Amino acid sequence: MAWVYLVLSLAVIFYVATAAIVGHMRHKHNILAPACAGHPEFERAFRVQQNTMEQIVVFLPMDYFFAQLVSPLWAAVLGVVWLAGRLLYRQGYMKDPAKRGPGMIITMLTTALLTLGVLAAAVIELARA
Repeated sequence: MAWVYLVLSLAVIFYVATAAIVGHMRHKHNILAPACAGHPEFERAFRVQQNTMEQIVVFLPMDYFFAQLVSPLWAAVLGVVWLAGRLLYRQGYMKDPAKRGPGMIITMLTTALLTLGVLAAAVIELARA
């Protein structure tokens, strides 16, 4: 489980980093809170952070549950794939929002696989009870 805890911690650190980048962009482009619009670079960073928040709220529990019910090793591997997808998403979105697709697909497919694995394992466990 140590690998799972490491990957989950890295996911949280990645999210915190996206929030810090938004803060940096606010300062760089003089966009005062609560404004959420302004310079395109700020808006892209803000959307990356918001989308990461939307995705991580599903990813964190599903990866943990997958580790508990299916396999800690595969939960860690899929967590690394999810993180790679998020990094690719951020890189693409910051260059050009139209290039965010591959990272988003990797992220969503990974989360879907984790969720389906948890559902299947839970159903199998219930059937055995």
